[in-house]
Amino acid sequence: MKRRPCLTILSCFLLIGPLTMRTAPAARPIQRTLTVERIFSPPSLSGRVPMGLRWSPDGRWVTYLVSGTGTEVMDLWGYDVARQERAMLLQAEDLVSGEPQFSPEEEALRERLRVTATGITTYFWSPAGTHIFIPIAGEFYLYEWATRRLTRLLSRDPSRFDPQYSPDGRFVAYVKKGNLFLLEVSSGQERQLTFDGTDEVQNGVSEYVAQEEMDRFTGYWWSPDGRHLAYLQVDERPVKDFHLPDYRSNYVEVERQKYPKAGDPNALVRVGVLSLEDGKTVWMDTGPETDVYIPRVAWLPDGKTLSVQIQSRDQDQLRLYFFDAMTGKGRLILTETEPNWVNLHDHLYFFKDGRRFLWSSERTGFRHLYLYDIEGRLIRPLTHGEWQVEALCGVDEARGIVYFTATEKSPMERHLYRVFLDGTGLTRISREEGWHAITFSPTFESYLDLFSNIVTPPRLSLHRADGERLAYIEENIVAELAEYGRQPVEFLTVPAEDGTPLPAMMIKPKGFDPRRKYPVIVYVYGGPRAQVVVNRWGGDRFLWHQLMAERGFLIFSLENRGSWGRGKAWEAKIHRRLGYWELKDQLAGVAYLKSLPYVDPERIGIWGWSYGGFMTLMALFTAPDVFRTGIAVAPVTDWRNYDTHYTERYLERPQENPEGYRLSSPITYAAQAKVRFLLVHGMADDNVHFQDTVQLVDALIRARRPFDLMIYPGKKHGISGTDARIHLFTMMTDYFLRHLAAPKQAGS
Repeated sequence: MKRRPCLTILSCFLLIGPLTMRTAPAARPIQRTLTVERIFSPPSLSGRVPMGLRWSPDGRWVTYLVSGTGTEVMDLWGYDVARQERAMLLQAEDLVSGEPQFSPEEEALRERLRVTATGITTYFWSPAGTHIFIPIAGEFYLYEWATRRLTRLLSRDPSRFDPQYSPDGRFVAYVKKGNLFLLEVSSGQERQLTFDGTDEVQNGVSEYVAQEEMDRFTGYWWSPDGRHLAYLQVDERPVKDFHLPDYRSNYVEVERQKYPKAGDPNALVRVGVLSLEDGKTVWMDTGPETDVYIPRVAWLPDGKTLSVQIQSRDQDQLRLYFFDAMTGKGRLILTETEPNWVNLHDHLYFFKDGRRFLWSSERTGFRHLYLYDIEGRLIRPLTHGEWQVEALCGVDEARGIVYFTATEKSPMERHLYRVFLDGTGLTRISREEGWHAITFSPTFESYLDLFSNIVTPPRLSLHRADGERLAYIEENIVAELAEYGRQPVEFLTVPAEDGTPLPAMMIKPKGFDPRRKYPVIVYVYGGPRAQVVVNRWGGDRFLWHQLMAERGFLIFSLENRGSWGRGKAWEAKIHRRLGYWELKDQLAGVAYLKSLPYVDPERIGIWGWSYGGFMTLMALFTAPDVFRTGIAVAPVTDWRNYDTHYTERYLERPQENPEGYRLSSPITYAAQAKVRFLLVHGMADDNVHFQDTVQLVDALIRARRPFDLMIYPGKKHGISGTDARIHLFTMMTDYFLRHLAAPKQAGS
């Protein structure tokens, strides 16, 4: 039995009844037409989107980064909570002149963080709240809060990166050329802490897979008393070099990257604790097995015990250890085991009394919070149900409340919740339908909510802990958006082949007439740890889809199994084979589209980026009669080319699952391609290497299959930059207009 899709329209329609008297027609607002140039040029149509939200330690001020001109050059702003007033504190031009020069390490870190902004991109409050520390491309500045005076602490050295304040505010630690250094803030004196760092054995850094796949972007941690630094020593000598040539100069320049491909050796990582008093390091005894991952390290409140999470190479097991930082001896506290893989999380919290901690687990099939005693004995679960906890927003120990965001209301949204430490009183606090990112004040009396929904660009507001909105800090009303007459977005569900309801969304063409037949563009991602059918502002890509709806296309996206937000069973469907179950669900979406009287079944195209590019190729090659054309941007074409931690999580190692790798590669099916499609890649992509596209092109040529190719010299995975984005999306617009807009001719 087929179920009719459930439809929700996120728009308001003004219904006008018959006039009862003759009046002059009201002036209609001018409706502008979206263009690629306008979408991808400053000022951004997403408006002033704050980043880098911070509370002052006393909770009286909120600071954040935003561009005053709508560009990617960030300035530092402050908001007085009591007065409800905002002011610019520092302009980027006060600190930066010209293009900043980053070290290779910091450039790589920016790429892993997907940071394209310049100007002031990060900053830190001193623990006492008297200063703000601002690092810019290896230069360190100190901003005195009381006097608003700016002082440069150190002259420029691009090799410095990842600075962190000591808990007492006396020092700032940082990494330079594979070693840890210390800066005494009062005197400006530098002190080197480690001396054995080289190009391949580095201290205090996060290795590639930690940054890209584990969401760990540092490699060292201050002890609570500021007397010790825990750090990782990363030995990358076992990792093979990958070379990224740049052909734009007369003589080819080659960037060397340590990139562990699936099945190959990883970096060797060990954990040490360095004493600032004598400069000696004690190494933690993590056992004889070295082919493991160390995704998380954290100090316990006593400053003497270090927690280390160790993940097995196959990622089926995650173990939490406590180590004596003075001796290096450890003890196992708890173990998480899954038959497919264990997802990492950032929900470990140690209570100040040193007797309990919070942890999260997917043992029920959905991620929930659990309270443990310090010996690893379960006290009680705090949350339960067929929904998952997303972010741990804070623990108000004085009131016995845990705050977190979760999918309880809908997997398409994120809301703020609270629960008491006895497991009672689960309450949703956020009220507006959409996506809420929360930052609590130090006293837990108020919080910041960076909110958006499908029709509302991100806006920043101040709330009481009970959810009452006190003020907008950045309301971010983008008046220009109203001039474009965007098409409404419809959320619906589509039955999978086995009847499972699959979330989907649709944008109908401008001037929609149900009696006409329209071409369709399917936008796909499809991979794990991500969602596309969400009630959240989609930025430039969403606006480009609106542009294509103006051009007469119906836009459609579907959330297949394997994606995020709906529990482990939903996600683990893809284990040991990628692209198969995801495509089955996407084809169910196409079958639904073909059932609609206003869809032209002969004019359905598909496009995606990264995993979405991979899915686009799998769709075009293994369902060649379904799609008329497609665009694959930065696609993986052979998972043996991709990194260990991501790929082996889902496919195991190539040595253990060779058939799974073969069946998960678009290259395997390249000879089945029938329609012309566009392949796009940045030549400097250090995530999905340009190698993937080269290997696919070689297979397509050997099979004599039609395709078009566009490469972007010097561009990485995001193909960022105004000129590149305008060029890319202009080409994509023209490509779909040329290959999809016109009805298919008989015999073609």
